Amino acid sequence: MNEPGPGRARAVLWDMDGTLVDTEPAWIAAEHALVTEHGGTWTHEHAMALVGADLLDAGAYLREHGGVDLTPHEIVEELLDRVVGVVTADIPWRPGARDLLAAVREAGVPCALVTMSWERFAAPVVAALPPGTFDAVVTGDAVRRGKPHPDPYLRGAELLGVDPTDCVAVEDSPTGAASAAAAGCATLVVPHHVPVEPAAGLVFADSLETVTTDHLLGLAPRSPESLTRS
Repeated sequence: MNEPGPGRARAVLWDMDGTLVDTEPAWIAAEHALVTEHGGTWTHEHAMALVGADLLDAGAYLREHGGVDLTPHEIVEELLDRVVGVVTADIPWRPGARDLLAAVREAGVPCALVTMSWERFAAPVVAALPPGTFDAVVTGDAVRRGKPHPDPYLRGAELLGVDPTDCVAVEDSPTGAASAAAAGCATLVVPHHVPVEPAAGLVFADSLETVTTDHLLGLAPRSPESLTRS
């Protein structure tokens, strides 16, 4: 594996939902259907509040705000039953995601998937990519505290044997960006369904199609300088 040059990232940590794949519509449709079946009301604002969230936190939110009379764990399993088949049948890749991921791997830089989706939802996405694309996978059911806590990104860096400050995270949501920044990662944010407010350590792009490998890897090691917008 190639050694990184001076001032270049030693690893890239990738979010999945909304970053590599546009799965949010499937999640939102499943939420609406489940709440309706339980006689509740679900709004667009409720759905947007859950983008990037830990699934058990989302389950608790659905129970409280959607009137779903199940435990958070049961709610997550119900949602997964509805979305896994949809995504497996036709994975909705985000523009530029696979090309940039392939270019990073071609450069010899290790990658980890860091997602709040559970393993049975992430597995079909990982399986649709070339073997060995990810050196490690962190899913929401494998960490005690999910995003926005730093735990998922800290675990991803640990599995790769890299300091988080030498990693670049790629995210799309406020919750995910907060998690990556709290872990000490430089973070490229490509907002999708919800806006992300500027903050120290976050760099923004309109699309992964416009991001080069050199640009991405050049974001780390993280410098103390203030926010940069691309």
